[in-house]
Amino acid sequence: MFLFKPKKPKEPKTEEVSKESVDLGIITKMNQEFAVSLDLNDTLNTALKVIINRINAQAANIFLINEKEKKFECIASLNQGYLEEYKLDLKDGVMGKAIEQKKCIRVGDVRKDIREIAEFYFDLDNKTNFTTFSVLCSPLIAGNESIGVIHCLNKKTDNKLFQEEDRQLLETLSAPAAFAIRNAKMAKDMIEKNKIQKEVEMVGDIQKSLLSKNKKENFPIAGINIPAKVVSGDFYNFSDLGDGKYGFGVADVSGKGIKSSLLMSKASSLYSFLSKTNFSAADLLTNLNNEICETISRGMFVTMLVGIYDSKKKEMLLSSAGHEPPIIFSKNGSFTNYSESGPPLGIMAKTKYTEHKIPFVDSSMYIFTDGITEIKNPNGDMLGSEGFQNYIKKYQATPNNERLKIIINDILNKGHVQKDDLTIVVIDSK
Repeated sequence: MFLFKPKKPKEPKTEEVSKESVDLGIITKMNQEFAVSLDLNDTLNTALKVIINRINAQAANIFLINEKEKKFECIASLNQGYLEEYKLDLKDGVMGKAIEQKKCIRVGDVRKDIREIAEFYFDLDNKTNFTTFSVLCSPLIAGNESIGVIHCLNKKTDNKLFQEEDRQLLETLSAPAAFAIRNAKMAKDMIEKNKIQKEVEMVGDIQKSLLSKNKKENFPIAGINIPAKVVSGDFYNFSDLGDGKYGFGVADVSGKGIKSSLLMSKASSLYSFLSKTNFSAADLLTNLNNEICETISRGMFVTMLVGIYDSKKKEMLLSSAGHEPPIIFSKNGSFTNYSESGPPLGIMAKTKYTEHKIPFVDSSMYIFTDGITEIKNPNGDMLGSEGFQNYIKKYQATPNNERLKIIINDILNKGHVQKDDLTIVVIDSK
């Protein structure tokens, strides 16, 4: 009878257990540090320091992909200078191959590499005063999306060459780094977006302050502006000029967004300044046009109607620069239009505008922007001039400082969808 002693299981090598334990500890530490930092620069520097120490590399850097320019941009680097000055094509060198193959790539000895990779590094070394011997490059992949690469150069050994186990290690360490960098980048983008949003809201508040305030007492002019977004491309202004005269102006800047709102602010400020000393509607538009033509961007323009109501003479002085014809509603229930007009402001310098006097007795004049008449109901039908006139008739008896708000609320409550700024100014004869 033979007795066999069972073989003892092989104990893992102490060195292997130690390395696995260290690497697991590093990854755990990285995740913990990344979890508490949403600052992109801190995240990048932390990732580089951890990786360069564990890989025992001479230098390391992180290139992120600039989606707009389709280029690699170096946004963090240790021990290799001048890289921030260069933008690299997404197909360049080992970085391009790492992104294309979605795996960590090792170039054991650059000088023995017969591919274009060697040429790429010789060129980059000349630009950065660095000598590359060996390379590790791992793609940063988060949610199956490549956002950039981690790039390690030269192992701190006598031959300066990385081995296969270094490649595997960098591939492992780059995964938590990729998610952390993506999260930090998203946090930075969100902060920038919120900052921009606050700045836009500030512009909107400034614009509102440029609009004339309606008066509660009996005053012949009232206005309203409801922006389609935070900022508006429309504006209006009115004032008491004394001796029974009242000045007013309504304008609509072409286009939408910040660019249009900035032009609106300029036009509004110019009007407020010039209208205090210039009581000719035509001269006012001529001066405004010359000023705007000097700085306006190509393709932009401003439609505007300005006027002076003389309550003693019972007449209106009007001049238009391509603006919507105002609607005049008489107390007898009839509607008429003032259709005389010159070209919009900003199209042709040194344009001479004309002005006309019209009688204004027992009437109301409604000056508006095309956002009112072009607003559409759920069926896609525009309100149009006739539709707007129906609301004028309906609420004409309401005091003007309340009338315009009621008209717009009723239009919107009927299901009309606002896609443009809504602006109305009304002048009631005294």
